[in-house]
Amino acid sequence: MEVFVRITKWIMVAAATLTAVASHAAGNVEAGAAQAVTCAACHGQDGATAIDPSYPNLAGQSAKYLNRQLQMFQSGERDVPLMTAQLIGKSAQDLEDLAAYYAGLPGKIGEAVGSDEDIKTARMIYKGGIADRGVAACAACHGPGGLGNDQAGFPLLGGQSVAYTVAQLTAYREGLRASDEEYGAMMRNVASGLTDGQIKVLADYIHGLTP
Repeated sequence: MEVFVRITKWIMVAAATLTAVASHAAGNVEAGAAQAVTCAACHGQDGATAIDPSYPNLAGQSAKYLNRQLQMFQSGERDVPLMTAQLIGKSAQDLEDLAAYYAGLPGKIGEAVGSDEDIKTARMIYKGGIADRGVAACAACHGPGGLGNDQAGFPLLGGQSVAYTVAQLTAYREGLRASDEEYGAMMRNVASGLTDGQIKVLADYIHGLTP
């Protein structure tokens, strides 16, 4: 319990700190729409109908979060060659514009899947965490409805692809997902206490949250 409380307090302090220091230039939505023409081939015209369920929904996502991920893809810090290739030659402003465009699209409304018992289990983890494993509540950073926190750069979760959420939580747990140190440390601590089964029911539940 003491470990759980320390982690929860750490997350709250980190979130407040990140919010306080957050600053980035506003992107141009119209310019972003023009940049996004090629992105639609994988993520869909609406940013929420990806051709592969392992690709994320982008519509309604935090602009700050999206911009940072684009920067990491471009630099190779997040090792996804397909994304790195797509971003060759794009300026910092181009990335800001893309992030602004997708942030302005309406988020996808999914539907929770699984048995009533699975949904109950996932809801308990999402809103209350797992104290004896040091797993803080997802809602502490991402909000009860999965809306995230744009100023702090915590991503929107509601309506996200199940396959993508499973892959990312698993990658965090295994130490394979590159991220900024503050965010990465938080997510690794959360994911490290989750089993494969808990990750799956959480992903199913998150898919049904309304952004």
